[in-house]
Amino acid sequence: MNIVVYGTGGVGGYFGARLAQAGNNVTFIARGKHLEAIKNNGLQLKSVNGDYLVNPANATANIAEVENIDLILVCVKTWQVKEVAEIIKPVLNANTTVISLLNGCENAEVLSSVIDKKHVLGGLCKVVSFVEDYGVINHVAYEPTIVFGELNNEKTARVLQLEKVLNKAKITNKLAEDIQKEIWTKYLYITTVSALGALTRATHGEMLASPYIKNMMLKAAEEIYAIAKAKGVSLPENIIAKQFEIIESLPYETTASLQRDIMEGKPSELEAQNGTIVRLGKELGVPTPTNDLIYYALLPQENKARAGN
Repeated sequence: MNIVVYGTGGVGGYFGARLAQAGNNVTFIARGKHLEAIKNNGLQLKSVNGDYLVNPANATANIAEVENIDLILVCVKTWQVKEVAEIIKPVLNANTTVISLLNGCENAEVLSSVIDKKHVLGGLCKVVSFVEDYGVINHVAYEPTIVFGELNNEKTARVLQLEKVLNKAKITNKLAEDIQKEIWTKYLYITTVSALGALTRATHGEMLASPYIKNMMLKAAEEIYAIAKAKGVSLPENIIAKQFEIIESLPYETTASLQRDIMEGKPSELEAQNGTIVRLGKELGVPTPTNDLIYYALLPQENKARAGN
């Protein structure tokens, strides 16, 4: 399969490397020193599941150089999705599939507002990985997983083909029965831990060890669940307990990418996570006081980071 990974960070770098390892023709979209390192030295994947060096690696900053694309995995930050949709629009052919593997609950809608909805699948991923150095991706925890499906949940030929491609690459995957349920399940988890981790400057383990902070996590999760329910998303009643089981199973020192970005003074996905819950709460008439506190306490720093970029 001819695949483009748009954004070669922790997510795109990991899954792109595994897809290349399985023999797919993968092109990595990157920039700056990261791009140069990948071109010169290949893409080095360090993983608890086994290392792999993609060398030579197809890498460019310009997707217009790539022809006959079967699949585009969008692996940038959520605030960049609309811009990326505009960039990829001219290179789409009749059969190109586009999947966002990002955090957030509205990425498919943002993509579909720019490109024809027929190209878009719903998707998400689960992995703890990051760019360790230019050209080096480090996967440190969690079984890397891709969940995907048609927005109307049909089992079409293209999703069945993608399932085969992921299986061949030995990437754990799930063809969703209800893709919105899957997206909101991941969204509830990531939005519960990420920004609160940034606010407290604490790891997952440190937050869980504090009864007060753990209760804040629980209250934030309950508000997210209420928003999902108000939107008609079919989440199980035990979803919060299940997500806390996952959080508690991760290494004590685990942090989320949003948290790391904020702590490093970079723009983050704050708006797509707690900010979206605050906005939807106002639109739907659902109180979100804990998410309000987290969001507005971090917003001045987020605005400062964006002003500097």
